[in-house]
Amino acid sequence: MAQSDPSVAAASPPLVYRLLQRLVAIRPDEAHAVFWCWLYIFAVLSSYYIMRPIREQMGVAGGVNNLKWLFAGTLAGMIVLNLPFSYLVKTLPRSRFIPLTYRFFAANILLFAVALALADPAQTIWIGRIFFIWISVYNLFVISVFWQLNVDLFTPEQGKRLFGFIAAGATIGAMAGSAITASLARFVSPTFLLVGAALLLEVAVFSVGRLARLSPALHRHPAADPQEKAAERPLGGSVIAGISNVLRSPYLLVVSAFLLLFAITSTFLYVQQAAIVRDNFADRATQTEFFGTIDFAVNTLTLVVSLFLTGRIIKYIGIPATLAILPVLTMVGFGALALAPTLAVFAVLQVTRRAGDYAITRPAREVLFTVLPREDRYKSKGFIDTVVYRLGDQVGVWAVSELNLLGSSVAALAAIALAAVWLVSGLWLGYRQRTLEAAPAPAAGD
Repeated sequence: MAQSDPSVAAASPPLVYRLLQRLVAIRPDEAHAVFWCWLYIFAVLSSYYIMRPIREQMGVAGGVNNLKWLFAGTLAGMIVLNLPFSYLVKTLPRSRFIPLTYRFFAANILLFAVALALADPAQTIWIGRIFFIWISVYNLFVISVFWQLNVDLFTPEQGKRLFGFIAAGATIGAMAGSAITASLARFVSPTFLLVGAALLLEVAVFSVGRLARLSPALHRHPAADPQEKAAERPLGGSVIAGISNVLRSPYLLVVSAFLLLFAITSTFLYVQQAAIVRDNFADRATQTEFFGTIDFAVNTLTLVVSLFLTGRIIKYIGIPATLAILPVLTMVGFGALALAPTLAVFAVLQVTRRAGDYAITRPAREVLFTVLPREDRYKSKGFIDTVVYRLGDQVGVWAVSELNLLGSSVAALAAIALAAVWLVSGLWLGYRQRTLEAAPAPAAGD
């Protein structure tokens, strides 16, 4: 094997860093950690988006058309899983409970693969119904665990610079997973696609191991430092601390309200989507093509904003104004829908809102957790990201069903009112985060 030229090796890293710094304000000592975060979330989102079309097909085949009960089942699954996850967080260090969590979900995927391979047509319908709900639980849980590790690894200052850029890895993973399924679905069975999705979670587990090794350098202290040893000790505490800390902390309660209002308004838009698309497209093929176009536009806009704009937006306008962007956009968008409920208005609102969430609001919202004690970064954050989010879905779908009886314009006005409250909560959280970041050390539960 030919030996590499040391002078070339020495010259290469600065060039890589200079190229990276054109996109994001990254320091040389952070580059390796950001790379593994990219690979980690790329693998997780690729895994999900490989399975997402399978879920949609199973949902259609199984007649899953009652959104209210579907969301209720998903919420119940979130509540059931949070307790054993909190127990793992309480008893194991992060380098063990995160891999165990992903391997649990990988085992679930393999069980579905075996079940589908052995099932007859009638059994496949029931498996599809279970899978439909399970993957809705899986999606939020595995992404939440990824961000739990990130808010534990990075400081608030690092999060403001890097979280938007890291989120671009999720977008690329989503695009890759969708492309894999779209290109292979006609040639291989869902069983093989599910096995591939499970293997991708092993890539995520490997990335977690690499990030654990990089943690001391990332925080500029040696592995023997007491701070680093504390970071790898089990958190202890109560299994229900994720819930009790939220209830005791005004800060965490408002974070919960912020996410709850986002989920409710998202459900309002999702329900309106069904009526608008139904009225504008006569057949399923054109409906599917429209949804595909929306997804492509969302992913493209998200990638561009994440790579080039998110860090700069947070730097120049701050966390409070950044968290206000999506609520303001929602108020304007629902106002336009109330005045002109057309396909064009809906498409613009859907694309900008989803891209704004993925590229701007989500990274800024994750910064809110970097100022909290470690127990809240895992337990409380996990509860908020999963149970509170799905509770918002549940509230939203029941509320919009009742409001639509009074007319779609009434539902739009209700969404505007909720977005106004959401705006106030985002501004308060941004200023409170700034205060906590300046404090010497956060107390448990704020």
